[in-house]
Amino acid sequence: MLSLFAEKIANKTGLSKHRVSNALELFNEGCTLPFIARYRKEKTDSLTETELWEIEKLLKQFQEIAKRQSFIKAKLESLGITDAKLIHKISNCWDLNTLEDLYLPYKEKKSTKASAAKKLGLEPLAKSIFRDRTRFPSREAKKYLNSKVPTIDKAIEGAKHIMAEWISEHATVRDIARQCFQKSSGIQAKVKPKKKAEASKFKDYFDFAESIHRIPSHRLLAIFRAEKEGFLKVNIQTDQDYLFNSIARYYRLNNDEASILIEEAIDDSLKRLLLPSMENETRKLAKEKADKEAIQVFNNNLAELLLAAPIGEKATMAIDPGFRTGCKLVCLDKNGKLLHNTTIYPHPPQNQSRESKQTIKQLAFEYSIEAIAVGNGTAGKESYHLLKSINFTDPVDVYFVNESGASIYSASPLAVQEFPDKDVTVRGAVSIGRRLMDPLAELVKIDAKSIGVGQYQHDVNQKQLRENLDTTVQSCVNKVGVNLNTGSSSLLAQISGLGPTLANNIIDYRNKNGSFKERKELLKVPRLGAKAYEQAAGFLRIRNGKNPLDNTGVHPESYSIVRQILKDLNMDVKRLTGKESQLDKIQLSNYVSPTIGIPTLKDIIKELKQPGLDIRGQAKVVEFNEGLQSINDLAIDMKVKGVINNLTKFGAFVDIGIKASGLIHISQITNRFIKDPAEVLKINQEVEARVIDIDIERGRISLSLKE
Repeated sequence: MLSLFAEKIANKTGLSKHRVSNALELFNEGCTLPFIARYRKEKTDSLTETELWEIEKLLKQFQEIAKRQSFIKAKLESLGITDAKLIHKISNCWDLNTLEDLYLPYKEKKSTKASAAKKLGLEPLAKSIFRDRTRFPSREAKKYLNSKVPTIDKAIEGAKHIMAEWISEHATVRDIARQCFQKSSGIQAKVKPKKKAEASKFKDYFDFAESIHRIPSHRLLAIFRAEKEGFLKVNIQTDQDYLFNSIARYYRLNNDEASILIEEAIDDSLKRLLLPSMENETRKLAKEKADKEAIQVFNNNLAELLLAAPIGEKATMAIDPGFRTGCKLVCLDKNGKLLHNTTIYPHPPQNQSRESKQTIKQLAFEYSIEAIAVGNGTAGKESYHLLKSINFTDPVDVYFVNESGASIYSASPLAVQEFPDKDVTVRGAVSIGRRLMDPLAELVKIDAKSIGVGQYQHDVNQKQLRENLDTTVQSCVNKVGVNLNTGSSSLLAQISGLGPTLANNIIDYRNKNGSFKERKELLKVPRLGAKAYEQAAGFLRIRNGKNPLDNTGVHPESYSIVRQILKDLNMDVKRLTGKESQLDKIQLSNYVSPTIGIPTLKDIIKELKQPGLDIRGQAKVVEFNEGLQSINDLAIDMKVKGVINNLTKFGAFVDIGIKASGLIHISQITNRFIKDPAEVLKINQEVEARVIDIDIERGRISLSLKE
């Protein structure tokens, strides 16, 4: 079956069957996606994580279809249906909608007009009209008159109900209808008159029509949300006349009485059965497409956030801002340990600005604070400006930190376990500070859906969103790697081959035995076997351990290659690492083996050039316009500095240092045509934009990157 799946996936993706087959074989052996992408390049001809992810998703889809095929064939067998042609079609059908079309006539149904007519014994009459094309349907109908079918009209009506169901369930007819909807269907939306006043935020869709296949994902999701909230009436329409004529042509109708009755049955089938079914299917497919695009936006934005540059090991002060309840302030050491917490009240209604500034300055000096993280929520901008006005004894950098999800973490069992004697506000402030020190390490503690990037988060398929975001989190963690001796259980759990149980076992082992001295010591961790070690080892780092290679992305299975290189150069690993000129002279072809090829050897050299390198770089302080404190300080054509804090399909939102974010619509990003803002911009990117519109009443700021 894997061979068949490989062929199907290769056809779907355009990848060679050889590469797909090898990838499926590795998945089947229990290898994880990050491991295959990083350490099995020879086997897959360097398939990327994105390509492997697509292969894995398609494999699951085809496996589900195969299960459905088996179920349908078993069901047909139980019904005594042994039509070899039908069974062959089912076995070779790999489109779920078409598969359901083949099964539809045999499905158990609730009572329908057709089933009621069949109970009256009118199925033979329907067959004589529909299949035999009897010349005299009315004369034939007389044979079926009885107390329950008192007239010819009643008999003909019942026969037409049966024919309508046959037509709606015919696989070819459904394919004709499906193609018609695919080519020419459109979505229409109209406001419900009684809801017009409440639905002002959806006014763009009060009288709306667009091709269902061309409508952007964010627009479709907005319409469906408005419909769900009861503001709009929405339907999917197609060219019904064209569809009717296409079906009539398929049945090769004439002008005789039987053909006229079949035409009436087609019309009934369309209006009552086929059109509603196809509208639901088209709507479902459009929603799935929109969900996929929206989820991809979430994935991209989440990856950018997770891979944001850390400030590293610096003593940090963090402030969770607020007005009435004050600002929660914490001081953390360079490892993120909580040293001190207090509350200050610099803003209304207390207005203790002078006292708060004094407290901040004193604590910064006492705890040798090098950086301050300010949450970007309520009172965040006011707190930022307060901090910028302080003349610190030693230089202190002030950073804005996205605090989305901090409250989720602060109330979680993990936070309670870490800070059992602190309230949620203190835990939230700690989370904000740690996000600045190491965004990845802190954000993995939070459900990815709570991080708050993307568009229409609650409208997309939640199961798919969760699966995709989980995969993105795992990908990012493994790209960066985790310090085996300091990584939290949340971080270690995302490492290839581990998971929560083994992560906790590693922590327990570390607590009992002290720091790991080398990677192979992992094999002493309870329940961590050879397979888990193979999958995980390359993504775990040990600083200052016995073997310098343990602090690189070189997998232990390749250590023998490095030893051979060192032997040939007559050098030790400490002398060789970081020496680019010498590493570039190595003839890689001399070290190719049946299992190690040039791609892996190139990766080894890259790791030796910069051992322990953090691919995320170093965080930079974002400088906003001085004197800009509110939307009232803006003016048309004013240039403002900011940082991208969210990307959607329709544009980019920019933090410009005040409460309201600015929006750069996709049409204002560049002079060339782009389909997606992500082609040009990314989360956390610094920009300088021009103000082109200000709506003070609605708190909206429009920006442009065009000259």
